[in-house]
Amino acid sequence: MFVLDGFRLFVVHFHHCDPHKCTSVKLRRFGFVRFLGSFKFIPRRAIVLNPFASRVLCCCDRSYALNFGVVAIDCSWNRIDVFRRIRFRGVNRRLPLLYAANPVNYAVPFKLSTVEAFAATLYILGFKEYAAKLLSLFKWGPNFIVMNRELLEKYASANSEDEVISFEKSFLNEILGGACRYSSPSVLRDSAIRPT
Repeated sequence: MFVLDGFRLFVVHFHHCDPHKCTSVKLRRFGFVRFLGSFKFIPRRAIVLNPFASRVLCCCDRSYALNFGVVAIDCSWNRIDVFRRIRFRGVNRRLPLLYAANPVNYAVPFKLSTVEAFAATLYILGFKEYAAKLLSLFKWGPNFIVMNRELLEKYASANSEDEVISFEKSFLNEILGGACRYSSPSVLRDSAIRPT
């Protein structure tokens, strides 16, 4: 079973990580996700969580998630650049600025685990209880929402992609003391920006 009360969650898994620490392996074990054998099996209109996508996730993507599902690409952040030029089938979206709560990348911006990416997606699309349900499988999971509550609430309240980007810019300017020249969050992905 890979349905979370109407949501279909899929993972394209590259087996780069320790299976005992991998969040998507645990999600599969509990029946919340289905692993796809290849990119070619990604449903055509599913949301694909892609850190290199030009468009950001917003409430307008809710119907894609409900009707076609959400796909996460599970690979090592150390090897992520390999996927920079790949155009995945589906509706590619990146997540806005959020901080990881997982032990591997704790407090690092953008470097979320698979369960954090799914939870952020569900939260932003208005399904907070489902996000909490996924995160509850991990000892550190609920802390993801605690750390990012202000950001998640702003993104979830946005009525458009432009509003999400505007909120993201304002948070980055606040963190950087107004020194942010916003072009793309990929520039900040490997930075040392930490929440205060």
